[in-house]
Amino acid sequence: MLAQFRRSNKLERFSVTKRYLVLISRICVVLIGAIVLIVFANVCAYAYLKPALPDVSSLRDVQLQVPLRVYTRDGRLIAAIGDQRRIPVRYEQLPKTLIQAFLATEDDRFFQHHGVDWQGILRAAAANLKAGGIRQGASTITMQVSRDMFLTPRRDMKRKMSEIYISLLMETEFTKEEIFSLYVNKIFLGQRAYGVGAAAEVYFGKSLDQLSIAEMATLAGIPTAPSVVNPVASAEAAKVRRAHVLGRMRELNYVTQAEYDHANSSPMESRLHGPTIEVDAPYVAEMVRNDMQAKYGDSIYTAGYRVYTTIDSRLERDATVALRTGLLQYDRRHGWRGATARVDLAKLAASANLEVELEEFPAIGGLRPAIVQGVDGKTAQIYVKNLGSVTLPWEKLAWARRELPDEKVDRAPTQASDIFSPGDVIYTVGTSRETLQFVQVPEAQGALVSVDPKDGAVVALVGGFDFFQSKFNRATQARRQPGSGFKPFVYAAAFDKGYTPATVVLDAPIVIDSAGMEQAWRPKEDENRFDGPIRLRDALAHSRNLVSVRITRDIGVDYVRNYVTRFGFDKSQVPDDLTMALGTASLSPLQVATGYATFANGGFKVTPYYIDRIEDANGKTLVRADPAIACPECGRVSDPSPTPAAKALAGARASELDEGPHDGKTMIPAKNLAPQVIRPQVAYLLADMMQDVIRRGTGVAARVLNRDDIAGKTGTTNDAHDAWFNGFNGDLETTVWTGFDQDRSLGDGEQGAHVALPIWIFFMHEALAGTTRHGVPVPDGIVTVRISPETGQLASADNPNGIMEKFIEGNLPKSEVYEGPSNQNPMTDGDKPLF
Repeated sequence: MLAQFRRSNKLERFSVTKRYLVLISRICVVLIGAIVLIVFANVCAYAYLKPALPDVSSLRDVQLQVPLRVYTRDGRLIAAIGDQRRIPVRYEQLPKTLIQAFLATEDDRFFQHHGVDWQGILRAAAANLKAGGIRQGASTITMQVSRDMFLTPRRDMKRKMSEIYISLLMETEFTKEEIFSLYVNKIFLGQRAYGVGAAAEVYFGKSLDQLSIAEMATLAGIPTAPSVVNPVASAEAAKVRRAHVLGRMRELNYVTQAEYDHANSSPMESRLHGPTIEVDAPYVAEMVRNDMQAKYGDSIYTAGYRVYTTIDSRLERDATVALRTGLLQYDRRHGWRGATARVDLAKLAASANLEVELEEFPAIGGLRPAIVQGVDGKTAQIYVKNLGSVTLPWEKLAWARRELPDEKVDRAPTQASDIFSPGDVIYTVGTSRETLQFVQVPEAQGALVSVDPKDGAVVALVGGFDFFQSKFNRATQARRQPGSGFKPFVYAAAFDKGYTPATVVLDAPIVIDSAGMEQAWRPKEDENRFDGPIRLRDALAHSRNLVSVRITRDIGVDYVRNYVTRFGFDKSQVPDDLTMALGTASLSPLQVATGYATFANGGFKVTPYYIDRIEDANGKTLVRADPAIACPECGRVSDPSPTPAAKALAGARASELDEGPHDGKTMIPAKNLAPQVIRPQVAYLLADMMQDVIRRGTGVAARVLNRDDIAGKTGTTNDAHDAWFNGFNGDLETTVWTGFDQDRSLGDGEQGAHVALPIWIFFMHEALAGTTRHGVPVPDGIVTVRISPETGQLASADNPNGIMEKFIEGNLPKSEVYEGPSNQNPMTDGDKPLF
């Protein structure tokens, strides 16, 4: 049956069209209504949330938690101190490829959207619907910043809407570059690393500009799960994540195919790196930390303070090497104490196992642990951490005589098995197989401190063999007896009482028996040798104890005790009896060094300091050192106890320095002029006499430096519990102390000249290398005359044995009456003139 069709007319066709238009109109109305509803809902939501929304402009003042960083005066990093590791960087410091790596994995449309990427939201929604679960997120970098800075981790609609509104507000307040900088500086990247600067250091030991494409991609892949996919936690997981980032970078044409292939095939770094410490000065870092915490509290660990010290990076390195070398040399002289520990070699056949086992034994003071693998005759095979197997020949083993009680040593070993056995854990020093030496961690300790005598700036300070072995800072915290190193201060007091370098004093036994003493005191000389009558110059050069005792007794204990406070010593630290003359005060090496600086600078008292300036996180200087400066050219009044008239003169001169014309040498404000505490003539004479200590006295070993501008004094206490050397020229004063923390003897013959002086020589050889001669300047009022070496009196023209000596003008000795041999004038022979 054929179907019948009826042709529609125009009216019917119009009704169908009309119905479509009505349908479309209704759809539009619904959409418009939905849009209006959504807008209205957003307006209502915004109005509801607005009171709780933060002020995004506060991000301009956000304080990133940046650790305290300590630098040398030449800008080298000493320490970074804080719980979070962060190195803030500016946008222009970010490599372009690193920016692209983060954009590729986190927000590739970051520079196109306005805080919320609606395309990204739709794309993520479609992907999640297709996957049947949450597989993609749509958070932009701006949204991540807003969430991290202002919101809680709670997941709900209110937080998500707040995140969107904050992001939109941020985009109106900040540039894209500012938002991205905040993101890469704030983001957590695992292992206590916050921000890409710290992460580059932690994972690769590099700065950002040194990173490879593979390393940049590794960092960009971490934010998704910082504790899981970082290279240290899991190298494999980090490698998988890196491949994803590199793939996205290739899709977006951020890298070429060749760059992609090379980066993707690169091995994954999986070792944790420490901060890039450029100068090893942990004792200084701890001093700074203590001072900063006292001043600013616990905020120092997060506020990003930068402290620039007075430490010279080159001198600090030389000081560390000098002290460690000297202590190792001393330690060798006193024998081998045996292995540190023993391990079972049967369980450690492979090199990898040996490396793992050695992780249990820390490096100490630059010494690396090693395991003895075998001994054969006069050689030993050892495995050194990070160096591998090394054979030690006999010349590197023969020193190891066994230690005996009372600082004695056993007979010399004859074969390697006399020294150690397979499985022994020992220590070594050296950077290569050729330079490697077998040593042991010293029990003796030491300190070295070097100051600039012009203003007291500490240019090098080492407080012990190894800070991480013992944090006790012997340079500042130890209170030890300076021994004979105290004598120059006693002599200075004597010179202000009329003594001269030519004054003759008896070096002979003396008995001190006074009221209140349980028994008589009999001070002695080393080796019980007495020189009889001796001039003070010679007495100081050869460190004669009884001369110092007689001087102190003559001018008075109270006078000397009060006088030495001019050098910065606390009176309570100086005993009130004659033992003071032999250096029984309790002083730190830093105090002694500062006292000697007065001799080096012409008689001025300077205050030691080690912080040059403190800056905040923005580089603004908060504190700057303002030290008093020793200025011999400034015409200061030399009397340390001036009369009112002298004070007026000093004030007038100070006013001239502040306001009057200057010659370029004396443009120092009056408040910055260090006080002159001893006459410049006294300071010069003592410095000149201490040059004789090096020329022909107890410090003669320092002649190896071949410098005629250095002076110094050894110091050794009873039974060699403390050994010192204090030495200087016009530019540098350096004090070295050695001893045991337990206050026991260093051993027979271990005096300042044998233990401390070699350390001082090593340091000063490096410190003064290439510098011009700069001795203590000769002040006005010094005269040189000819004296009799026996009597110290002015030599007559008839005395052929006369020698030249220096004196303060107005304080010359009497003239001698020379009779010559057999009471004859040596210039004549009977009645016949010689000429």
